[in-house]
Amino acid sequence: MKISISGAVGSGKSTISRMLAKKLKYRHYSMGEFMREMAKKRNISINDLSVLAETDSTIDEELDARQREIGDGEDNFIMDSRLGFHFIPESYKIFFTVDLKEAAKRIFKDKRAEETYKNIEEAMSYLKKRMRSENIRYKEYYGINFPQKEDFDLIIDTTTKKPDEIVKEILKATKR
Repeated sequence: MKISISGAVGSGKSTISRMLAKKLKYRHYSMGEFMREMAKKRNISINDLSVLAETDSTIDEELDARQREIGDGEDNFIMDSRLGFHFIPESYKIFFTVDLKEAAKRIFKDKRAEETYKNIEEAMSYLKKRMRSENIRYKEYYGINFPQKEDFDLIIDTTTKKPDEIVKEILKATKR
């Protein structure tokens, strides 16, 4: 089974994807990790990479090709990617929603080396900027108004749920 997990920044995609992959003994892929690797190679932040991608289509082309290659060449994996549903259309498509302030709290608390903020308000500002930047590209490159509920098989609001609860909900839904 191919499962793509999409959602807002800070919705828990990476955490849940890793947990689910471990539980199912599936391989886990993360476009966020791939983007961080790309940013690190260029010696810029992931936010700067996202903005750069608005004018440099080769960034998204590389990420897109990687997703397609995995989707076409493998089975039994979890793809943590905002556009995984688009590039792996045969996947079981999951979308996570989350309150913006809660997302900012999670990212602030996470203390990622390449994403540091003075406070939750600065993290919220970053999240808005990043989502706006990504949505511009999704519309321009793929004609996608992100997100559209009809693109997904399962939608989960992660704002108040614990990761293990979400994993159980996904396992129950995918057994159908």
